[in-house]
Amino acid sequence: MQGTFTLRSAFLILLLAITSYFYGLDSRFAPKNGDEYPYMHIVRLTADSGHWLPLQSEMEGLKNTKPPLLFWQGIASSSWASQWTLWNLRWPNLLYTGLTALCLFLAVRCFTTQTKTGILAAVVWLAFFSTYRYGRPFLTDPAEVFFLSLPFIGLLYWGKSALDSRLLFPLFAALCFGLALLAKSFAYIVPATFALTLYYWRWREWSLSKFIARDLLKLVFIVIVALGVFSIWFLLDPAPEAIWKEFVLGENAGKFQARSSNYVFDLFRGGDSIWMLILTTLANTGLLIAVLINTLWQCWRERRFLSIEESLLLLLIGAFFIVFSIPSQRSGRYLLPVMPAFAALIAMHWQRLSLWGFRFALVIQLIILTVLTWVGFKLQAENPLWHYSVAHWLLMAVGITLIFMGLIKSAWCKSLTLAICFISYCALNSSLAPLEGSLGRYDVQTIEAVQGKAVWIPCDYRAKDEEYRLLLPGTDLHGYPSQQANDITGLLGQYPLVAVQAPLSSSIDESLVTCPSCNIIGHRMEMRARQTPQEIEAILRGHIGEYLFVNEYLIAGPAMVPSPELNTQLSNELRKDACR
Repeated sequence: MQGTFTLRSAFLILLLAITSYFYGLDSRFAPKNGDEYPYMHIVRLTADSGHWLPLQSEMEGLKNTKPPLLFWQGIASSSWASQWTLWNLRWPNLLYTGLTALCLFLAVRCFTTQTKTGILAAVVWLAFFSTYRYGRPFLTDPAEVFFLSLPFIGLLYWGKSALDSRLLFPLFAALCFGLALLAKSFAYIVPATFALTLYYWRWREWSLSKFIARDLLKLVFIVIVALGVFSIWFLLDPAPEAIWKEFVLGENAGKFQARSSNYVFDLFRGGDSIWMLILTTLANTGLLIAVLINTLWQCWRERRFLSIEESLLLLLIGAFFIVFSIPSQRSGRYLLPVMPAFAALIAMHWQRLSLWGFRFALVIQLIILTVLTWVGFKLQAENPLWHYSVAHWLLMAVGITLIFMGLIKSAWCKSLTLAICFISYCALNSSLAPLEGSLGRYDVQTIEAVQGKAVWIPCDYRAKDEEYRLLLPGTDLHGYPSQQANDITGLLGQYPLVAVQAPLSSSIDESLVTCPSCNIIGHRMEMRARQTPQEIEAILRGHIGEYLFVNEYLIAGPAMVPSPELNTQLSNELRKDACR
C-alpha cells in the first residue's frame, strides 16, 4: 500500500496529459506511423474528385487499403482539402481519443465508486505510448479503438441492465461495431463477437444452455447489423469489385499467408511469432511496461478472488489476443482496442502495486530526458541557427528533477512516474521545435518562386510528397529515391528543379562549381530517417549533426523550364515517381 494517489494529483496529472496531447499536434515530427502519408494522399485526391466514393489514389494497390470512414472524416475536417493542415486532419482523432478516455473514466468510476480511480484509469491509458503515438495522428486507430471499446465499456457502466437487454444494448453494440468495421476492417467483428460471447457466457455463470437460450440470438443480431453497416461501402461505391480485390483479398486474406517458410514455423519463431505478439502487446504501454507486468502478475496471484469487472476485462484481452494469434501477420497494433482494459486493471490495482515497476519506468525516463538534453546542447553548440527557448530547458530541468524526487521519495514515486510520462512526450516534441520554425521550412519567397512548377523531392516512404505539400504548397511534386539525395551532380543532370541534401558540415557551393548556371532558390534543415546500422552507431558516438540532420537546398538547374505545360510533359517522361 505504498504511494497514495489523491484527487488533487489526479486532476493535475490529467491537466498535464491534456497539455501534452495538444502540444505539437500539428508537428511533422510528432510520433506517428508512416501510414499517415498514404491516408493523406487518398483524402486529397478523393476530395479533388468532388465525390465521397470511389476512393482515389495514384499509388498502385493502395486505393482501397482501408474502409472509407477515415477518409470521409479527413474530407470533412479539411473542408474538401481546402484547409490542408495537419491540425485539421488530426483534431478529430484527438477527439476520439478524448472520448475514449472520458468513457473509460465514467465506467471505472461507476463500478469502483471512486472518482480518483476513474481518473487514474483514463490517465494511465493516455500515458501509454501506443495511445500517444496512434491516438493523435491521421490514422485509423483512434476511431477503431473508440467504437470497439464503447460496447464493453458500456457493459461495465450499465452492468446487469445492459447484459439482460434484449434490443437496446444489442442495437447499440451492433452500430458501434459496424462503425469500427467501417473505420478499420470487417475482420474486427471476429474478436469483438468472441469477446462479447465470453461476456454473456460469464454472466450466465458459464452455463451453455442459459447462454444459448438468452443471448445467442443477440449475438447473431449484432453480427448481422454490424456487417450491414460495413456493407454500406460496397453499396455506395461504384466499383465494389475493386474493394473485394484490394481490401478483402489483398489487405485481409493476405495476412494469413506464411511470412517465411510455413505457418507453424511463423507461429513460434521469427518476427511474426506469438512470442513477438506478446512482447509488442506489452510494449504498447511504453514506459509503463513493468507496471503492466506487475499488474498481470497480481491478477494471476489473486485469480480466485477477482471481481466480476476484473474477470470481464481479462476476458476481453484474452479474446482479442487469441483471435489475432491466428493470422500469420501478428502485431501488437491489432490489440490497441484492449489497451483501455489494461489501463483499468492497472488503476484498480494501483495501491497494491510494487514500486519496482515504477522505478524501472523512472530510470527509463531519466535516460530519455538525459539523452534529449545532451543532444539539444550539442546541436545548439554546433549550429548557431538551432536555438531552444528558455521554456524547453526549463521543461528538461523540471522533468529530471521530478525523476530524482520520485526515485528518492517512495510516497511520490507512482504519481511522479505517471506525470513524467507526459513530460517526456512534451520533451520529444520540444526537442525538434526548431525545425517547426523558419529553420525547417522554406521561406515565402521560395514558395512563391516555385508556384505551379514541377519539383523533385527525396522520398523514403510512399506518399512522402504529402509532407512536402505542407512545405511547398501549390507545386507539382514528384519523388526520387532518397538514397540519391546527396548525389547533387547526378540529380541536377536529371531534373530541372530539385531538392537535394547535404551534410551540415559541407558547403553546397562546392558542388555547384561545375554548374555555373544553377541557382539555389531556397534552403532549410531537415531530419533524416531510415539510417543504416553504421550511421546509427555513429550517431550514438556523438556524430549527431552529420547523420541525423541535413541541409536541404532547392536548386534550379540549367534545364529549368518555366512553362507549366512543358513541366507536366517533362514530369510524365521521367522515371517512375518514387513516392508512388
